[in-house]
Amino acid sequence: MFKRTLLLIASVLALAVGVAACGGDEETTDAAAVTNENVDAPAASAKNIVALAQETPDLSTLVEALSAAGLVETLEEPGPYTVFAPTNEAFEALGGTLETLLEPENEAELAEVLTYHVVPGELTSSDLSDGQKLKTVQGGTLEVQIADGDVTVNGAKVAIPDVEASNGVVHVIDEVLIPSQG
Repeated sequence: MFKRTLLLIASVLALAVGVAACGGDEETTDAAAVTNENVDAPAASAKNIVALAQETPDLSTLVEALSAAGLVETLEEPGPYTVFAPTNEAFEALGGTLETLLEPENEAELAEVLTYHVVPGELTSSDLSDGQKLKTVQGGTLEVQIADGDVTVNGAKVAIPDVEASNGVVHVIDEVLIPSQG
């Protein structure tokens, strides 16, 4: 369970970093309207990203992962950050990979995965556009796709967009993003 939380947190961190051009009004409306009935949306909060995730049952694996990777203090800083936060279910889909990443000797690799979910700056769904590339804190790039009202980042669907925190914004996603090797 602890390993899953860590991976979720890493995922959220890596996706949160990016600066985006605004799309048309139609894209903005479509992106802002994305929801997922299977995920409980965290409430907008005056709390920081970590506190928000800690109070959201569907992000408990992310919280565990952030702790294991030593990234809690970083995400409590003023930011702002954009975090693409994987759900517990997304971490469960990793199977044994999550368990391996949560082991203490894999802290650096876990931090790489988690920071791949974080983009510097605060990007709401209205700031995202189809084909947009976002530079992550980890150093990798995420690509935004918008089609038929669905917003995806590297193929992961944004289930709940625009959850405000005191130090940025969280977009809950349905997959853990794994940085490419090389």
